[in-house]
Amino acid sequence: MSLPLTLTMAAAAGLINIWLAIRIGQVRTSQKVSVGDGGNEFVIRRMRAQANFVEFTPFVLILIAGLEASGYAATWLWAVGVVYMLGRIAHGLGMDGGAFKLGRTIGIIVTLLTLLGLSGYAVYVASVLPVA
Repeated sequence: MSLPLTLTMAAAAGLINIWLAIRIGQVRTSQKVSVGDGGNEFVIRRMRAQANFVEFTPFVLILIAGLEASGYAATWLWAVGVVYMLGRIAHGLGMDGGAFKLGRTIGIIVTLLTLLGLSGYAVYVASVLPVA
């Protein structure tokens, strides 16, 4: 079974996670915090941006994979995946505060709506699939 959408979104998630990790490393270096958060708010913000990504993304990827494998996915699922990933980038940038602090709100709204929508659709698909 080939799951090109799932593979593409998992690859995007991997790259975003690397980007978030690099951003943590940059702020750790600039703030001279080698272990933990050092009580530094900027380090904490960057760490929470990555942790939040890791908390939500596996569920989204599992739902995308399940829907793609079920045959009930369509082009719209690609759009949902792309919007989700863009929302996660906005969240990561917004967690810094400053000029793009609205990105945090945009990112979490996109994340929650994506998870809710995919979960609801997955329940529907599961209810209409024939029992094997």
